[in-house]
Amino acid sequence: MGPLSREAWAQRLGAFRASPSAFMAGPEGEGLGRDLLSDLRSEKLTEQTKVSLLALSLEFPAQLWPDASAAEAAATFLLDTLVLLSPRPSALRRPLLLAATTALVAGGALGPTSGASGRLLPLLLGLASGRDLGRGFGPASEQRPLQATACECLRELESCQPGLLGGCLGLLRGLLGRDGPVQPLSLLVALVLRNVLVAQARAGASLRGLLTAGDPSTGGGPCPWDWTLAQEGDVHLQPQAPSWLAAEEGEHGLAALEPSPEDARELRATVAQLLDASYLLTPVAQAQLLWLLGWGLRGQPPALFKPQLVRLLSTAQLTLLHAVLALKAAFGEALFTAQDEALLLHRLTMAAQHPALPPPTHLFYLHCLLSFPENWPLGPTGEESTPLLLGPQLCQGLLPSLLHDPLALLARLHLLCLLCAEDQEEQEEKGQAESLRHYLEELLAGLRRRAALARSPRALATLCFQASYLVACCLAGQPTVLTPLIHGLAQLYQARPALAPHFVDLLDRVGPELGEPLRGVLRQEVVSGTGRDGALRWHLQMLAKVAEGDAQSATLRFLQAAAGHCTDWGLQQALLRVCRTLLRSGGGSGLADLLQALAGQLEDPDGRDHARLYYLLLAHLSGPKLGMALGPSLAAPALASSLVAENQGFAAALTVQEAPASLRLSVGPRRVEGPGPVLQLQVEALQPLYSLELRFRVEGQLYEPLGAVQVPRLCPGRPARPLRLPLQPRCPAPTHLGVRALYTTPTGLTCHAQLPPLQVKFSDLFLPFPQPPEGARPGFFEELWASCLPKGAESRVWCPLGPQGLEALVSHHLEPFVVAAQPPDSYCVAIRLPPASRLLLRLGAAQADGVPVALRTDDWAVLPLAGDYLRGLSAAA
Repeated sequence: MGPLSREAWAQRLGAFRASPSAFMAGPEGEGLGRDLLSDLRSEKLTEQTKVSLLALSLEFPAQLWPDASAAEAAATFLLDTLVLLSPRPSALRRPLLLAATTALVAGGALGPTSGASGRLLPLLLGLASGRDLGRGFGPASEQRPLQATACECLRELESCQPGLLGGCLGLLRGLLGRDGPVQPLSLLVALVLRNVLVAQARAGASLRGLLTAGDPSTGGGPCPWDWTLAQEGDVHLQPQAPSWLAAEEGEHGLAALEPSPEDARELRATVAQLLDASYLLTPVAQAQLLWLLGWGLRGQPPALFKPQLVRLLSTAQLTLLHAVLALKAAFGEALFTAQDEALLLHRLTMAAQHPALPPPTHLFYLHCLLSFPENWPLGPTGEESTPLLLGPQLCQGLLPSLLHDPLALLARLHLLCLLCAEDQEEQEEKGQAESLRHYLEELLAGLRRRAALARSPRALATLCFQASYLVACCLAGQPTVLTPLIHGLAQLYQARPALAPHFVDLLDRVGPELGEPLRGVLRQEVVSGTGRDGALRWHLQMLAKVAEGDAQSATLRFLQAAAGHCTDWGLQQALLRVCRTLLRSGGGSGLADLLQALAGQLEDPDGRDHARLYYLLLAHLSGPKLGMALGPSLAAPALASSLVAENQGFAAALTVQEAPASLRLSVGPRRVEGPGPVLQLQVEALQPLYSLELRFRVEGQLYEPLGAVQVPRLCPGRPARPLRLPLQPRCPAPTHLGVRALYTTPTGLTCHAQLPPLQVKFSDLFLPFPQPPEGARPGFFEELWASCLPKGAESRVWCPLGPQGLEALVSHHLEPFVVAAQPPDSYCVAIRLPPASRLLLRLGAAQADGVPVALRTDDWAVLPLAGDYLRGLSAAA
């Protein structure tokens, strides 16, 4: 096959990008990479189209070259294509370098035995050093971009194989002062230096030879490619690592570097050379450079960074500020004086109060304050606290307000909690601390008032509980703060019991300092009611969490009063969950009386069975055995009691089990009857089934939700009557129905199973029009035919005929919808399509291999469906 045109490639690439996995699994996927490579040398394609092809190889290398051999062959072809380019300016040189590098790295072909690797590495090094420029690699206008691209490719190779370019460090360092791209070369040298420092610290070797080595290609240094070191090195720098302290402490077995005086002198010269030119880099590149050098120089005096602080401490770039804070975390007072620390804190505080900051920047400054690395932090390591210099006076402008957005409010609240947690000794500071605590209480009260409103958004309630959790975590040891918080939460529950799920989640997360007293207050709040209000289900959900054996009498009185109002299955189950909670805490005579009454009082048989089971367990098991029976654990010892084993069987019987499908479901022959479309379902049981319920889920939004279908009993071998499933389409289109079956087996187990999906065909939606009088049928059809235009659509299709002929086809498929006919030459068919569409067909005289059909409809979306249906009639027959 010859090269594809630009339009054909555009269509092919569009299909690939829409779903790469589906395209590669199709018939065109196998040859995509081969065709892409061959067309790169086609003279019929423009350079812009070829650049688009190379961009695809950069984005999806794993799909195009799935194994090492394919990647090796692709990289070799790309390098050959690069060599064959004419000397004139071309936009393909840089993409070809990037594509060859990406293919080797992504395909796992990079290595000492790879021929393409042996060609690519010297080429990249020659281009980066400027040695190979001008030797058939384009005019002078492309030299600087080619150098930058070569440096980027080398940096990618060094990142994937740390230590690979260690022998080239001296050559790369010598390029720093020359005329060339500063940023890519600086980042490349910094990365190679960092990896060399890691390797030399591990091996205890000298650095001076590597830092001063000449060009390896001229015999002035060692072998440039150290594959052994690359295979051993397995520590990659994470650009957003939290700190460098772990590296200083020797994590992963990396010790701090201890160079000789000569090595230290060369190292300082190299780092100073990189830092002196760093102002020419973009902020993101500068930050990356500082990360690389700071990580590599762990354990060394950081005085080299000091001249940069004059510039960096006043930067407005967030990436640089982040890097400065990382340097402070790594080197502390060895690099930052107390004045520097105060300046940073003051700057962060002022910047966080700026009213014009976008929300992400505002949150960044607040996070920096909350995680500020102090020179001499007080308290144990890992404990949260505010910096010593960040007092209440400096933070007056950072107090949270109800007007802030939720994330900013929580961050400011976190800072306020840390300020309230500080121990203040002087009288003035104590007064400020009391003022902050009072402000905190007022803020929490305002959040609770907003959450208590009857129609307040869910986000306000969530924010209130997030703030309460944050206060409980930061101020767990301060009763003066927790006591009003507990009473405020109790008042919030009293005002809005519908927030019970939020309370349950809060109790699951907080510690005992807040959790235990809050449980008692909420339990008292619930049981003090009558159990007759509309919030009964929320009260029962709360009691299931906070009920305890020590206060059973009040809880039982509430449950006895509430039992008469539990009329539906959900409320009865909630009531029984509270009883189960009380059973775990030991139970008692009052609980036994309640369970016995519920066993005869509840309307739902499931609830009565549960109550009877709980009563039997309470009557026959002691406290420890009762707890094990209700909450079995794999670590618990096996109980010899036969009643416990029987109870486990009861638990299995009361649980819905997932099981393989024990029945077959299919769509039976269509019957045109009733006001809407109805599926006739054929069900066949593979074993006796009882109380079968079929639940249907419609894929997408094409149909209204479908109701469940119940069958009392099914037996294998006995024909069952067809089940009717009414359909309510929102638009006339075919679909698939997901089916789940819920049934009871002869052993008493309740099971659920996933059945294969059912297909709803386009013809399943056909409905006839009301039949007009016999003589008025042609006129009725002509009126329908004329009413479809101009708003509708018209088309003509060719309907193939099988051996049965036109009359048999109409009789078999379209007879209920025929309005007027003159067999065998003409048939007029009118079909209603719910919810409000119509499809009209004029079938002409049959010919040798088919029949012409004219279609009209008032819904243009029906035309392709109708055409597919007509073309498939002969195959269906």
